[in-house]
Amino acid sequence: MDKSFEIRPDGTRCIKNRSWLPLFGGLRDLIMHESHKSKYSIHPGSDKMYHDLKKLYWWPNMKAIIAEYVSKCLTCSRVKAECQKPSGLLVQPEIPMWKWERITMDFVTKLPKTSTGHDAIWIIVDPLTKSAHFIPIRATDSIETLTRLYIKEIVSRHGIPISIISDRDSHFTSRFWQSLQNALGTQLDMSTTYHPKTDRQSERTIQTLEDMLRACVIDFGKGWDKHLPLVEFSYNNSYHASIRAAPFKALYGRKCRSPVCWAEVGDSQLTRPEIIQETTEKIVQIHQRLQAARDQQKSYTNIRRKPLEFQVGDRVMLKVSPRKGIFGFGK
Repeated sequence: MDKSFEIRPDGTRCIKNRSWLPLFGGLRDLIMHESHKSKYSIHPGSDKMYHDLKKLYWWPNMKAIIAEYVSKCLTCSRVKAECQKPSGLLVQPEIPMWKWERITMDFVTKLPKTSTGHDAIWIIVDPLTKSAHFIPIRATDSIETLTRLYIKEIVSRHGIPISIISDRDSHFTSRFWQSLQNALGTQLDMSTTYHPKTDRQSERTIQTLEDMLRACVIDFGKGWDKHLPLVEFSYNNSYHASIRAAPFKALYGRKCRSPVCWAEVGDSQLTRPEIIQETTEKIVQIHQRLQAARDQQKSYTNIRRKPLEFQVGDRVMLKVSPRKGIFGFGK
C-alpha cells in the first residue's frame, strides 16, 4: 500500500501508482459509503462530507464525485428538508379576454360569529378587472345554499363564467357543485395540495379583505358583517396597482360616485358607440397593464427559482401525502 500512495505535506494520501486507479475506484466508493452511511456519520451533506474527507484522502475531482454520490442517496432525498431554490419557473394562468369570463373563489373561515350567525366569507374575484364580491356565509351552509347565493350574486349580475379557479374545498369538490357547473358549461380548475398558489388572486384579495375588516372593527366597532358591504364598495372603488385603475373603473368605465369624491363623475355622459369604443379600449389597456405586471412579477420570482424539466423515463422522488409529526413518519 505504501508503494501505491504517497503522503502529501498536508497529511493527505494521494495515488502514486496510476495502475491502482481501477482498484481505487472500489476503495473510494467504500470510503464514501463509510463516511456517509455509517452510524458514526449519518448522512452528512456533500460540503460537510468533503471537508471531513479531504483531511485524510485525495483523489481527482474529489468534490464533484462526493457531491454526485450524496445527490444519489435515496435516504437523503426522502428525509432531508429542501434548502435549495424551488424547482420550476413561475407559470401563471392566462389573462381572461373579457370581464367575469374566468373567475376565482375561496373562503375565509373561522371568523368571530356575528349576531346573524355568519362566521365565514365567500370571496369571488374577476382576475381581469380585479372586481370582487364578498358574501357573508355560515361555515355549515349546505352546497345548495351556496349555489343559490352563487346564482343570485354572480350569475344574475355577470352571467355564466367559462371557468372557475378554486382550491379543493369540500364544497367545490362535491358532486352537486360539479354537476351544476357541468350543466352550466363552466370548467372547474382546482389547485393541488403542493401547488396552492394556483389561486394567487383569491389569496391576495383575502389578505386585503382581512386588513380592511380589522381596521373597520378597530375604528367603528360592531360585528364584521355590518361593515362587509362598505368594505366591498371601498375595495372595488380603490386604485389597483396591476391594472392602474379602480376595479369599478375597469368594470363600468368609471369610478362609482362616493361622498369622498363628488366631482370625479361630472356631468359628461358617454352614449351610443362612444361608450362601447371606450370600454373596448379600456379592456385592451387593462390587458397590457396586467401583462406588464405579470412580466415584472415573473422576472423577480424566477430569480429565486431554477428551471426544471423532466423527460419520459426520468426517475424522481414524489411526495404523495403531507408530512405529519416531528419526524415525518405520519400517514
